[in-house]
Amino acid sequence: MGRDGFPSLHDFLKIQKLFPICMAISTYKAQLAAGREARNDMVTIVDAIRSIVHTLRISARESEQRLGISSAQLYVLQELRDRPALSINELAERTYTHQSSVSMVVARLVENRLVKRVASPGDARRLSISLTAAGRTLLRRSPAAAQTRLIKALRSMSRADLRALAGDLAALTDILEVQAPESERKTTGKARLSLRA
Repeated sequence: MGRDGFPSLHDFLKIQKLFPICMAISTYKAQLAAGREARNDMVTIVDAIRSIVHTLRISARESEQRLGISSAQLYVLQELRDRPALSINELAERTYTHQSSVSMVVARLVENRLVKRVASPGDARRLSISLTAAGRTLLRRSPAAAQTRLIKALRSMSRADLRALAGDLAALTDILEVQAPESERKTTGKARLSLRA
């Protein structure tokens, strides 16, 4: 300090040299903090995805072991429980899946005699899918399909949160698709989740 209490020229030059170093340290500390926050966000996201995948796997295994059908088949049966007869298109709409995927699942259920295809009373060209007695019996001893719980959880979200989640997940799947080997990439663009028969 100078005699008058103000920094001397020498002090001022020292401060001028130290200022960029102080700024660099401050910037570095901010980047570290942002990095920790980003890492925490990444951990939260990856844990949430793992949890959803784990829930779907357990549900699939339980469905196979307890009922002898896939979780996709159970999900379709549960959608038919409260609706006496639905078309393939209506089932696709109810299950948020592609019509061709639902059609394959229904074909397996018909094979197993858990559902039947019947011409609609008002329009013989339209086939309705409905539960058989065996399908209703199986449902009485079935757990809730994980897909049902997932859809219920999504329906409980606000419209804004649902829209944000849809956008974020679509962006993530787009990035994953670009990074995937050519043999794993989709050929038909964006499609709704397909059910496995």
